[in-house]
Amino acid sequence: MSEALINMNNSLDNMNNSPVISCRNLSKTFAQGKLNVAVLNSINLDVTRGERIAIVGASGSGKSTLLHLLGGLDNASSGSVAILGQDVQAMNETQRGKLRNRSLGFVYQFHHLLPEFTALENVAMPLLIRGMKMAQAAPIAAEMLKNVGLEKRLPHKPAELSGGERQRVAVARALVTEPACVLADEPTGNLDRASAKALFDLMQELNERLNTSFIVVTHDLDLAGRMQRQLRLVDGVLQAA
Repeated sequence: MSEALINMNNSLDNMNNSPVISCRNLSKTFAQGKLNVAVLNSINLDVTRGERIAIVGASGSGKSTLLHLLGGLDNASSGSVAILGQDVQAMNETQRGKLRNRSLGFVYQFHHLLPEFTALENVAMPLLIRGMKMAQAAPIAAEMLKNVGLEKRLPHKPAELSGGERQRVAVARALVTEPACVLADEPTGNLDRASAKALFDLMQELNERLNTSFIVVTHDLDLAGRMQRQLRLVDGVLQAA
């Protein structure tokens, strides 16, 4: 076993002692033809256990890019990202995948549920990827769906659910592994106001009950206003909103 993976396992046992996610001098540049376009410039951020953070900014300001870097889904041009104290940039993709599976949950504007599987199977998927048998994963997934008010929808496939229900399934899937942090990219962007409010309430309840951190990229000022901290991306720089 590599030193990086050993350190990762040790830090998972002590995750309350360090920031859930931190980055230092994080920058990202994209090549456009012969030009290099800087999207993020020397960003520093610490996210503590149980903290709720909103990241706002104009379209194209790099919010989703930042979220992908913080979640270990993309490589930075320079700087570092640590998840539970572990340097993501120093890991190979297999190690990153294991760290993401054990430490993070992801929610997107589009739910990305697997259409051929039921709500129960979709929520159980992260546990199955971890190596758990369905007989073990099913009751855990069922309990999480109960937590989001969908205990009567376990056998239904995504096409049989409303938009708000699908997004609640996606939240349940993100939380089923009891992650240290959930990264959400415009989670209410496809919902009507009533469904969006229900999702706000759910996220806040789960944050308080499970002590899960949330980093939410959003244009929704109501959602941003319910976070403990609001940050704005302006010209590639992260600043207090």
